[in-house]
Amino acid sequence: MAAAAAAGLCPCRALLARRGGALRALCGFVRGLAAGPETHFGFQTVTEAERREKIYHVFESVAKKYDVMNDSMTLGIHRVWKDILLHKMNPSPGTLLLDVAGGTGDIAFRFINYVRSARERQLQRKLKHHQNLSWQEISESYQEDKFKSLGDSQVVVCDINKEMLKVGKQKAQHLGYSEGLSWVLGNAEELPFDDDKFDVYTIAFGIRNVTRIDLALQEAYRVLKPGGRFLCLEFSHVSNPLLSRLYDLYSFQVIPVLGEVIAGDWKSYQYLVESIRRFPPQEELKAMIEDAGFFKVDYQNLNSGIVAIHSGFKL
Repeated sequence: MAAAAAAGLCPCRALLARRGGALRALCGFVRGLAAGPETHFGFQTVTEAERREKIYHVFESVAKKYDVMNDSMTLGIHRVWKDILLHKMNPSPGTLLLDVAGGTGDIAFRFINYVRSARERQLQRKLKHHQNLSWQEISESYQEDKFKSLGDSQVVVCDINKEMLKVGKQKAQHLGYSEGLSWVLGNAEELPFDDDKFDVYTIAFGIRNVTRIDLALQEAYRVLKPGGRFLCLEFSHVSNPLLSRLYDLYSFQVIPVLGEVIAGDWKSYQYLVESIRRFPPQEELKAMIEDAGFFKVDYQNLNSGIVAIHSGFKL
């Protein structure tokens, strides 16, 4: 009797199990929709929300050792790449720059140095044209211009990560940078600035960490003035097959080890390596920049494409 009853219950249990499985699947689907569409975090598949959170924690973890690790990973060559970016920008006194994902200030400090030098050359030329002035008049003119060493230029550093901004501010204080420099907590995909505000927008080694690159490019276009310039310095795809194999070997076998030894953080630097491999190649990124509305878009490969500088104009 009991056995017969149990047998009779089996179909019911099977039906409930099937319905329960379907319900769990539906719940999982709904949770997936709530978290957002899928994307990648390095070689992992994650939701957009998970990716944003994971990337925030990566840079929160590496902030204090970020500059040391940049020197170690690139053997110091990142400094040359950033100098090339500034020379390509060629800012003049009066330029208003937005540097996105620039938390530790490397581009901002170079910009200030570059503009100061340009301003100094302007001042020297001005003094040469005033040969007939008295010493007192020359001195007064020099002192007046000296107080405006940037010629009304300003750089705004915008970063989503509080720890990166904290490190940048400490660096600025230590190196004596204050004039014409401000720090803003903000998301590249939703910038906290008005339309048509900046002359130049830069993002150096940051755009591959943006979850929605298309949104970041649209925001770059929005905040630039007509005639403004977009400049992106980023790791890219190596064109030489032999160099590409050596680069892969160095990236996957050496950089995570350096991360562990110097920063005590293997996983974060493993992600950084993987994120480079998942980043769009040069031509694909160029097309994305054009889709955002920019004109005269081109790029310059450095070191056989290990990094590339993409440039575009808002016309």
